[in-house]
Amino acid sequence: MPEKPAAAADLAWTNEQLEAYRAIGDPPADDLVAELYRSGQVPAVNRLMRHLVMNEYPEPEALPEPVRRYLDQTEQLPEWTDRARIQAGEQLFWRNGPKLVLILHCYSLPFCYCAGKGAQVLNLTDRLETNPARRILETAQLLVDVMQPGGLTAPGGRGRRTVQKVRLMHAAVRLLAGSARGWDPAWGLPINQEDLAGTLMSFSWVGLDGLQKLGVDLSEADREAYLHCWNVVGHLLGIRRELLPRDEVRAHALVKAVARHQFGPSAAGRMLTEALVKLTAYGLPGNAFEHLAPVMIRYLLGGEWAAHLGLGDPPMFERLAGLLRLLNFQVSEVIQSSRALSALAELSGRKLIEAALFIERGGNRPSFALPLELQQKWGVNWVG
Repeated sequence: MPEKPAAAADLAWTNEQLEAYRAIGDPPADDLVAELYRSGQVPAVNRLMRHLVMNEYPEPEALPEPVRRYLDQTEQLPEWTDRARIQAGEQLFWRNGPKLVLILHCYSLPFCYCAGKGAQVLNLTDRLETNPARRILETAQLLVDVMQPGGLTAPGGRGRRTVQKVRLMHAAVRLLAGSARGWDPAWGLPINQEDLAGTLMSFSWVGLDGLQKLGVDLSEADREAYLHCWNVVGHLLGIRRELLPRDEVRAHALVKAVARHQFGPSAAGRMLTEALVKLTAYGLPGNAFEHLAPVMIRYLLGGEWAAHLGLGDPPMFERLAGLLRLLNFQVSEVIQSSRALSALAELSGRKLIEAALFIERGGNRPSFALPLELQQKWGVNWVG
């Protein structure tokens, strides 16, 4: 087991440290799934997975007693939770939700796909191949659930319940994918601690970096509050404390370390990106948005990382010209200011949210749930 880094050492993660975390899962959740496996064999784990996938929340009465005990034990916020900072983070999301949805599609998810080993478990999961919209919608739902007002702090908050469900799903995938045909042990344990930490950074640090690249001015307090929200989520997801950076400098250091350790071209990353680009184009209206995703991915992710995903150097300004004219911007303005891209991200994020409200995920739940107050704040033209 890797030693917990000293206070200053977490600014200089080594490949050896991160590689050690690839052998560590989430013992409380893994022990629960292993108990189900021993008592009911494979069908018990499969039933748990089907229940978690097909239902909005893990209803206690529909779950085995060990799962009910586990949910009771893992719903508490960590003792270091700062509720005032969580509220400030929620307000940041309130103000910038559509942009953060666009960033999720065009920065956060592609960031995860760049991880050559971590992307393998996503590509191996049959659900992604049979219904790519469902996984992407579930990721967007997690973002909305944890960042809506009270999502983390209210008793029985929607965000906390969603995180508990995702944590159980991770444990089931670790058990099933790790022994699946086609899994290479060199990739490490499926959904290990390094991959969990990298994914968390895709929501926290990457989200903040995306807003900055889109010209959104944020105070240091706002940025630290948003990072704190996601550290609380990380705790609830079973991520080890030393992998939850306490400030933005350490978060950036972890991002760079994970990228150095894992990022590179992979068939899995390219396949995942192709599915994401197609879904994004499908969710946006008209042919004008056809090239939005690859252009925005390259802009936000950067040329080197985008190339890992099979995205070459698109003629950005020519492909954005029609969209920018819709917003009364001249193409040349993009070169001088991010104001046009910010407006484009706001519009595109809103359209993606509207599309998500109509796309079917299957099961016993609506395609996408968004509080009415957020629909009204963001000008989303749909009411459930």
